[in-house]
Amino acid sequence: MSRLAGKVAIITGGAGGIGLAAGKRFAAEGAQVLLVDLHEQALADACAQIGGNQVSYLVGDVTAADDNARMVETAAERYGGVDIFLANAGIEGDVASILDYDEARFDRVMAVNVKGPFLAVRAAVPAMRLRGGGSIIITSSIAGVRGAPRMAPYATSKHAVIGLMRSAAREFAAEGIRVNTVNPSQAQTRMMRSIEAGMLPDDPAAAQQAMAASIPMQRYAEPEDIANIMLFLASDESQFVTGSTYFADGGNTA
Repeated sequence: MSRLAGKVAIITGGAGGIGLAAGKRFAAEGAQVLLVDLHEQALADACAQIGGNQVSYLVGDVTAADDNARMVETAAERYGGVDIFLANAGIEGDVASILDYDEARFDRVMAVNVKGPFLAVRAAVPAMRLRGGGSIIITSSIAGVRGAPRMAPYATSKHAVIGLMRSAAREFAAEGIRVNTVNPSQAQTRMMRSIEAGMLPDDPAAAQQAMAASIPMQRYAEPEDIANIMLFLASDESQFVTGSTYFADGGNTA
């Protein structure tokens, strides 16, 4: 179990859901892992779940350039550098018509879901150059390639990070820095509980049932399903893979 032996990974949104699943998977494969999120207790709990001395945390805001720089500096101080940056932090925003959507809430979705990965790329690339390359993985969504009624800001943000990924992939490919997105469909996470409640406040379980039924595999993804693809992109097995979107969607976009 050493697909990431000698690697150092930063994972934003690392305190729960997909970020935590990726942290567990990366650590199990030998990586030193820095989990980043806004809430210290949740981060401490996540580190306790992973266990061992190869994981630690940092409280940070992905929308702040200084915090992104601090993530990279902290990983270098604690572990010697950065090989993998999983820009996973994201928010769903509200479930509402475009006509009713609050402008400040739109701005917040864009800040976390688009500006955050942009700042991550900007902070990570110089550190990866020192290591002779690396892997940047951005969490997008199936909403990044199709419309999402009543969730237009979220879909817009997830389209945007694919453009960011493709641009960065072309810009840094010659330096051995790979950039890809992972695009999940509905997964068993806090975010989906929020979306289900927004869609059917009186019966969120019915919303989950309807969405699961629309997936060819007839179920939501588990966070581990997504983390397994992230592991491949983080590992040297994907050395010739950059500029790509990887769907973990149970056939949803087939």
